[in-house]
Amino acid sequence: MAVAALAAVVVATLGTIAVQARAPEATAAGPGAASMVLSGLPLQGQEVMGRIRQGGPFRYEKDGSVFGNRERLLPGEKRGYYREYTVPTPGLDHRGARRIVCGGFQPRAPEACYYTEDHYSSFRLIVQ
Repeated sequence: MAVAALAAVVVATLGTIAVQARAPEATAAGPGAASMVLSGLPLQGQEVMGRIRQGGPFRYEKDGSVFGNRERLLPGEKRGYYREYTVPTPGLDHRGARRIVCGGFQPRAPEACYYTEDHYSSFRLIVQ
């Protein structure tokens, strides 16, 4: 009986470790990451992408601020490389969870932009 209980604990622990070990790969936005076409963004996201290229105006004060990539899901770059922008969610009276994070040192001409609809838990590369 004790051996069976111990075996169950070992199997559960190994399963948890395996899932945790895979989680960053599943959400990381490095090479081979999930992508989406610009037209696949919500309408509000497409509008934000247009504003990014125009240099604004932006709806929220935090838009255009440095994104620290603390989650380390985006490719590693120097601080100041990434900037975040809010994608408004209809019906909410706050910023919500949707963001576009763009990388590059010329904000109007980003090198790469990523979309997250779950407040930085996962990203998809936006492709033209």
